[in-house]
Amino acid sequence: MSQELVFQIGLSLIKGIGPITAKKLIAYCGGSEAVFKEKISILKTIPNIGNVLAEEIQNSSVLIRAEEELNFISKHNILCLSYSEPNYPEKLKQCVDAPILLFSKGNTDFTNKRTISIVGTRRATNYGLSMCRELIRDLAPYSPLVISGLAYGIDSCAHKEALKNGLQTLGVLAHGLDELYPKTNRNLASEMIANGGLMTEFLSKSKLIKENFVRRNRIVAGMADITIVIESKLKGGAMITARLANSYNREVFAIPARLNDIHSKGCLHLIKNNQAMVYTGIDDIIENISWQTNKLSNQQLTFDFTKDEKTIYDLIVKYKELHIDKISQKTNVSSSNLAEILMKLELEGAINSEPGNIYSV
Repeated sequence: MSQELVFQIGLSLIKGIGPITAKKLIAYCGGSEAVFKEKISILKTIPNIGNVLAEEIQNSSVLIRAEEELNFISKHNILCLSYSEPNYPEKLKQCVDAPILLFSKGNTDFTNKRTISIVGTRRATNYGLSMCRELIRDLAPYSPLVISGLAYGIDSCAHKEALKNGLQTLGVLAHGLDELYPKTNRNLASEMIANGGLMTEFLSKSKLIKENFVRRNRIVAGMADITIVIESKLKGGAMITARLANSYNREVFAIPARLNDIHSKGCLHLIKNNQAMVYTGIDDIIENISWQTNKLSNQQLTFDFTKDEKTIYDLIVKYKELHIDKISQKTNVSSSNLAEILMKLELEGAINSEPGNIYSV
């Protein structure tokens, strides 16, 4: 994978080649390495490539820089997520402009079926901060991954409150993992790496420019089931994220507030123009996407497990969802007993039955 990674990094370094074109080239040539080894005459025939880009691809200097980045990645134990690999965030993969590579630090569970992005102004009011804390507390029983941009204001509040409530939280950065902006969030970022993490599509030594924050926002929107805008002016990063989420056919909620408050105008605009639903409480979200609470703590208090039931239940909790065949393999419970136990656990409300003989919590 390391050699293929060098070519993927190299491809992302070529000026004029974004994620959409990069994927097209990889698909056309059969891999990132094949792109660089393809004849220039063939490259020129690929739609929308042309002479200039074909010559840029033939310039091997980007691969030297890519090797340097690979050394940085190895030295700092950074996780690389390629869009062609199964560990790439599934929801983001559905977005046409998703990066071909992501870089991450931490222990984020990218298989979490429940993801929510919370965004808003850097100059949050007491009302906005209060609503953010209340929202996270109400989300806690559903154990979602909380995503934001690690900026001042609403972003920082969302990350902090997620940690406080034992939720994993992911900060999406507009720069490489060799620095942190804003620097005052360094301690917060360290806590997040221990329970969630940091993610970026940018290489080390990347310049911190305005355009990178817009690119960052598409990841915040693309990774989530739902984006919630807590406070925003009419213009700003949160409004861009909301528009991006709409373009990906994801649900957007906005929290209303006072009509004359400048930090509420963005939310009111989204609601007025049917670009966001009104958020009035946690039930608005839960009814929209049919999340169910994590029943672990309540179940332990109200249900007496037999030994086999406890084994099976704990296994499903550990993996969040499992096919019946996997449960059978891992527990050695006979097929007849397993079916009976699963039905009993489902009837008691301990687990959920999903299509395809899959069981979840």
